[in-house]
Amino acid sequence: MTAAPHTGQIVESGAPGATADPVRHLRWRSEDDTQALARRLAARPLIDNAYLSLHGALGAGKTTLVRHLLRALGVQGRIKSPTYAVVEPHEAPGLAIWHFDFYRFDDPREWEDAGLRELFAHPGLKLAEWAEKAAGLAPPADLAISIETTEAMERNVTLRARTPTGRSLLQGL
Repeated sequence: MTAAPHTGQIVESGAPGATADPVRHLRWRSEDDTQALARRLAARPLIDNAYLSLHGALGAGKTTLVRHLLRALGVQGRIKSPTYAVVEPHEAPGLAIWHFDFYRFDDPREWEDAGLRELFAHPGLKLAEWAEKAAGLAPPADLAISIETTEAMERNVTLRARTPTGRSLLQGL
């Protein structure tokens, strides 16, 4: 990947606190557990303008979590992975949502060319799979969700709040 100059983060985000980022560890034994977390997240007051980054290997359950979250927020119709399109817009009642997948993201110039800076600057929920591929371009995630598959096909999930919004989302989960 060749580096291209960019103008820094897209939007300002809350400065990390002086203490360590709050963390919550979960174990998903089935897809029902994934759906339950999605419903709890959808009920959080600040979800409508949050940025959630999703991390994990192929098949870990990132897109499944996004689908359950979008359904819990009221998104109707087909929900497809944006692997080839990079971003899929969705609408729920009173809420704009952008689902990003940076798996095929190779060149930082794509960021500007695709208008991603503008999308991240708009109000609404942003969900990004493979967010590490856009590191240094995207703002800090409010809540980083890491999903790891175990040998027993369960999922170890780590939720890390990185901003005041993320801390609020993490409370009560």
